[in-house]
Amino acid sequence: MANLFPFEVHTPYRRFFLDSVEAIVLSLMDGEIGVYANHSAFTAPVNAGILKIKDKNGEWSAAFTTGGILEVKEHKTVLIVDAAEWPEEIDRDRALDAKKRAEEMLELGMLKFETENAAASLKRAVFRLKVWELRKK
Repeated sequence: MANLFPFEVHTPYRRFFLDSVEAIVLSLMDGEIGVYANHSAFTAPVNAGILKIKDKNGEWSAAFTTGGILEVKEHKTVLIVDAAEWPEEIDRDRALDAKKRAEEMLELGMLKFETENAAASLKRAVFRLKVWELRKK
């Protein structure tokens, strides 16, 4: 049996996930990381992207998460993000609309902060669509 560790995902609105897992994979500011049991402790900022979770049965699942903070401790791992969604919670049409709006805003060549916001919106929409495609049919 694989070594398991407690993993929690919190948003301001709900506890998204709480269980013992074999591994998690997500994107930090400087690249993708995999966390397993007995990983050394650290705290790091997390990018918006796809969170992959390997459960205690060895099955992988995926969710969309916004940016946030990951804290790996000796006794548990906690991810705090603004939003987290399972594939079946994602509204595909809404994500497609957000993607289209962001692409249109980027084409306009606006001010730097507007361009950065549009690029971040586009990135979130693309990741939501990728996670939506992973839903169980």
